[in-house]
Amino acid sequence: MTPPADNECDVLRQLKQSPRIFELLDQAAEGELPLQQRLRLEFPDAVVRTALTLHDLRQRARKKFSRAEAMWFDRQGLEQATSEPVARHKAKRFQQPVSDYCCGIGGDSIALADHCEVTAVDRNPAAILYTGWNAEVYGVESRVRLLCADVEELTASTDLVHIDPDRRPHGRGRMVRVEDSEPGLEYLRKLTQEFHGGAIKLSPAGNFAGKFDAVEYELISLDGECKEATVWFGSLAAAGLWRATVLPSGASLAGDPMDAVAEVGPLGRYLFDPDPAIVRSGLLNVLCERTGFTRLDDAEEYLTADRKVTSPFVRGFEVLAELPNNERAIRDYFRNADFGPIEIKCRRIPINADFVRRRLSLKGNTPAVLVFARVLGKARAIVCSRVVYLPPRNSIAVSEDSAEGGFAPHPNPPPQGGEGIRD
Repeated sequence: MTPPADNECDVLRQLKQSPRIFELLDQAAEGELPLQQRLRLEFPDAVVRTALTLHDLRQRARKKFSRAEAMWFDRQGLEQATSEPVARHKAKRFQQPVSDYCCGIGGDSIALADHCEVTAVDRNPAAILYTGWNAEVYGVESRVRLLCADVEELTASTDLVHIDPDRRPHGRGRMVRVEDSEPGLEYLRKLTQEFHGGAIKLSPAGNFAGKFDAVEYELISLDGECKEATVWFGSLAAAGLWRATVLPSGASLAGDPMDAVAEVGPLGRYLFDPDPAIVRSGLLNVLCERTGFTRLDDAEEYLTADRKVTSPFVRGFEVLAELPNNERAIRDYFRNADFGPIEIKCRRIPINADFVRRRLSLKGNTPAVLVFARVLGKARAIVCSRVVYLPPRNSIAVSEDSAEGGFAPHPNPPPQGGEGIRD
């Protein structure tokens, strides 16, 4: 047996030199306790514990990384790591050497290294190991320089910077306020002055609006979940714009939320549920102005139209019935319908979906969607069928009436001025 390691980095290095332990984990058929006992006959206790944790994290990381089975993580590093598609989207704006501050396990550093030389900085020595080894997994290690240091003690060494401040400082739970991150707001503002350009990664649920001057805010969603708020500044920003980007399509909508006013009207033939990046960026009215959608209510995010619109910015539903938000009326309708599987959705009206589902007679086979929403100030239950989204070849947003108004991915470099949609 190899002698025990003295610290976390020693344990990690020892584990990296023991690939056989992962082969045994992949082939294991016994329960966890017998497996641990067998592994400890061959490997030190600390190495076994770390290997078991890493093996579990690699399974979880498959949702974030295409090469997760060979990567290196700790639990907090994986939780805060940027998903690979999001990191690759952001990295397209960087075309010259960049410092990646608070690099963690290296998710952003790896993506950035596809475009430029990267200096990956973190004060945690284990994070530096993770970043270096993960860069090797993706074959970009030659373009990633590793530096173990406290970013608050450094001076700008490149023209560009990317930073992912710690949102779980000192082992506490996840923080969403910019002031509670580490480094905090004062330091992040300082970065926008010291570097020629860059990006600050923040929680999409945070209070970032109005915290920075002359920046571009981009809300990024992936597979229908808002993953990140990116604050672009300096040479990488279209200052004054808000942007919503939807991945994996890459479609991007930008504008000034204060410049748009949407019509409010009754429910039409189709109901549309906007992507969370659109909602969180405040661009709902901008989307309505540029597509012809109508809002159901000033206090409701659901949209409507009499024509079918296919777009990555919304998910569409064909309206089958509009009912009062009354349990008896809803139950009577479903009792006489041929519905089986049902999806229940709501935004502003609090609904216990499991309770509602148990109260309905669902003996058929036809799938349906039941949406609770405010329509012109009144709570309504809207029965729909889901519209399959098939993006047209040459345009990302097209109605059945018109081939105009397409939305396209964000260009590189970012647009200047007020144009919200670019090819």
